[in-house]
Amino acid sequence: MTHTHTRSEILRGAKDALPIMFAVAPYAMVLGAQASQVGLSLVEVGVMTGLNFAGGSEFAAIKLWAAVPPMLTIVLITLLINSRHIVMGAALAPYLQHLPKRKVIPALFFMADEGWAISYADTARRSLAQQQPAFSWPYYWGVCLPFYPVWVGFALVGAAIGPALGNIEAYGFAMAFPAVFIVLLRSMWKGPQLACSWLVSLLVAILVYLTVPGAWFVFAGVIAGMLFTYLRAVAQ
Repeated sequence: MTHTHTRSEILRGAKDALPIMFAVAPYAMVLGAQASQVGLSLVEVGVMTGLNFAGGSEFAAIKLWAAVPPMLTIVLITLLINSRHIVMGAALAPYLQHLPKRKVIPALFFMADEGWAISYADTARRSLAQQQPAFSWPYYWGVCLPFYPVWVGFALVGAAIGPALGNIEAYGFAMAFPAVFIVLLRSMWKGPQLACSWLVSLLVAILVYLTVPGAWFVFAGVIAGMLFTYLRAVAQ
């Protein structure tokens, strides 16, 4: 792969990620503002977002925060919510087998939901078009890496200005979170038949959310979707 091709793939990935980054920034600010309002300092917000880099579990941790944080509960909830990354990594695994582990493992640290969805959709398109390799390594970096400074940076901005703004959710920034995932789902749409797994996952997650305390709905939705997909494949 030439340097010119590598550079063009990185730029193509960054270009595809750019619209989503405009939506990620506002809810990173919401997270930072909420974190500052429960007593976290700028340094603590930076460490949390920089080391965890997974928005859903960070929002959950902030909601559980107290004068004496229930650390074990926070750790378990974080692991539970981030368990979706196991499925995300498994979906990319067939395309990464030719790469050495010393490259793959650090790269997976930057695999947030948005970057994974964009990269996976591109991989699926390239595979359908029989382009080789289907997985573009520089494209993945171009997509995923920019989300890191955007997430950490805007979370710090939110933490800095949050106390002055008060309830930052009143400005409507939180709407960016569901909007991003609707757009990502649209990019992965392959017809109503294949979307049945999404529907099963959604319904189970809603049911568990309404009946079971905590973040078990995330795990239940993931497992239900996977099990339904497996059983349908076996039946066919």
